[in-house]
Amino acid sequence: MPGKCIIFSAPSGSGKSTIVNYLTTNHPELKLRFSVSATSRKPRGQEQDGVHYYFLTEEEFRRRISDGDFLEYEEVYAGCFYGTLKSQVEEKLNAGYNVVFDVDVEGGCNIKKFFGEKALSVFVQPPSVEELRRRLEGRGTDSSQMIEKRLAKAEQELAYAPRFDVIIVNDDLDTAQQETFEKVSEYLNA
Repeated sequence: MPGKCIIFSAPSGSGKSTIVNYLTTNHPELKLRFSVSATSRKPRGQEQDGVHYYFLTEEEFRRRISDGDFLEYEEVYAGCFYGTLKSQVEEKLNAGYNVVFDVDVEGGCNIKKFFGEKALSVFVQPPSVEELRRRLEGRGTDSSQMIEKRLAKAEQELAYAPRFDVIIVNDDLDTAQQETFEKVSEYLNA
């Protein structure tokens, strides 16, 4: 039987990647396989190609858009693309795995629209914009200018929350992880 899709979206710094990693690492019974997104941005820190993202040049990304290789894609910032390769998703679903997406809010809405009831969309929300700022600064991976850009975008992204099936407020990480596990388990076992 083909698998289902679990879509996670959130403003940068909300904790969605941490929650997704928790589910994929600690709950093998869910048969989750991570959808590795493609991006045209440069790797951060210890990120590895094919593990964290498929790192493509902007030109290669644009060519693959033209070739119809993406389930969804978005130009998040000028020249900075993120997208989901169709081939990666189809392969995992057909093998009976449940595919987890860690994507921006517009990508999340597009994937949900494509898969409909075969997907559960989860929005991870920070407790406040002030807390989001603290988290982004604490990462130490972005310049202050990039942090301001991310915060401005976060204000817009928070407006998307009502479009998702489930909203998880990540005020306490352990609580957010448990609540997410319960919602995902309920959906997969329905």
